[in-house]
Amino acid sequence: MTPFHLAFPVRNLEETRAFYQDVLGCAIGRSSETWVDFDLFGHQMSAHLRPGVPTAANDGQVGGKLVPIPHFGVVLPMEDWQALADRLQARDDVDWLEHPMVRFAGEPGEQATLFIRDPSGNALEFKGFRSLEQVFAH
Repeated sequence: MTPFHLAFPVRNLEETRAFYQDVLGCAIGRSSETWVDFDLFGHQMSAHLRPGVPTAANDGQVGGKLVPIPHFGVVLPMEDWQALADRLQARDDVDWLEHPMVRFAGEPGEQATLFIRDPSGNALEFKGFRSLEQVFAH
């Protein structure tokens, strides 16, 4: 699999650096005064400074639960997802939208999921699968 690239708006680069590096464990790549690249589980995320531009989310429904739209994140093997979920739950500074849960239990595509918000209000979802072949199951 090849990595994806996503550029997204943030209100403050320093708080964004702290969140993605300290909370999520991302390595920092190239940066300037107006943007910074992060390695999010092998994918290139580029945070671009856009003060005053709020990130607005509307809710959509998935599996009977409301989820923020738009959102982005990473699909992980279950062991990696569980390690991330445990690390996030141990912190008291995480803005939870949806605590870790299992969606579609016992069905094709069963997945663990959690939603958090970064300091700029961007919604992130992390999914865990016991078998990555189930990502596109239906």
